[in-house]
Amino acid sequence: MQKRTQEVYDSLSRPLKDLRISVTDQCNFRCSYCMPAEIFGPDFQFLKQDELLSFDEITRLARQFAKLGVEKIRITGGEPLLRKELHLLIAELKKIDGIKDIALTTNGVFLVKQAEKLKEAGLDRINVSLDAIEDRVFRKMNGRNVPTAPVLKGIDRAQEAGLDIKVNMVVKKGVNESQIIPMARHFKGSGVILRFIEFMDVGNTNGWNFQSVVTKKEIVEKIDEVFSLEPADANYFGEVADRFRYTDGDGEVGVISSVSDSFCSSCTRARLSADGKLFTCLFAQRGEDLRSVVRSQMEDAELFDYLISLWKDRDDRYSDERTEETVKAKQNGPKIEMSYIGG
Repeated sequence: MQKRTQEVYDSLSRPLKDLRISVTDQCNFRCSYCMPAEIFGPDFQFLKQDELLSFDEITRLARQFAKLGVEKIRITGGEPLLRKELHLLIAELKKIDGIKDIALTTNGVFLVKQAEKLKEAGLDRINVSLDAIEDRVFRKMNGRNVPTAPVLKGIDRAQEAGLDIKVNMVVKKGVNESQIIPMARHFKGSGVILRFIEFMDVGNTNGWNFQSVVTKKEIVEKIDEVFSLEPADANYFGEVADRFRYTDGDGEVGVISSVSDSFCSSCTRARLSADGKLFTCLFAQRGEDLRSVVRSQMEDAELFDYLISLWKDRDDRYSDERTEETVKAKQNGPKIEMSYIGG
């Protein structure tokens, strides 16, 4: 059985604990903050099949990352459930020594058919993206005129299958902030943890600006006016969401606030794109090409040493350094899109 041989830290003394793996750049939604329809239209060229990492290549890389300290893997996209036979990949990842948790981020539409199979393969948790509970707003947000019903049915099926569930809502001022209280009301007491995400400046296509951000403080204050909240301790080092409990004991909510309240100092995440590029920051401008490495004659020992060197050189802290000037500079240059890097 493989044993971990080295825990690695970056130049700011942050360990590597989480690996996010995108398995496709395609999606059946066209959310404005991620894959706006005016950019990702019918003629948009997505990755070809041979450009995607195979399940064997993903598993090989995951084994080496586990040896470096990775304990959690999250499968992302695009919409990861568009990747055929995804449960087979999850079953292989589950066998890796050192991996304690496998999660999936999805828009939920395909969970009705796949939730049970994913659970049987070893999936532990899912995060479902749902940006409104009212059909009128949700249809506008997802860019495909899809109502909430298929997503809510998928959540129900995932609960029945025994998966732990969180729902993620990206909040954009003037677009869906009216849904904060209705979403809180819907999921309060349901066993599903609702997390609000500040609208982030990932990529160059989502029209981001500071004025479109509803901050953590504003979100918490809105909810607290209706449902009394109190702060809760983090579950573990590097947890991205600040937790708040309902004082009546009826569950909790979280807020991910990389814009108003950076958490760079505790970031333990690396991201692997569907075509095998490694990104050490969500806001990166370039990634390291691991696909060429795994398709070369490089042995596992060399690959292991190479990954160590990449993480040790990491000095990313974009959210700490974000200003109007740095945002403008980023937007004028290359920047990885949310749909490509997997969030």
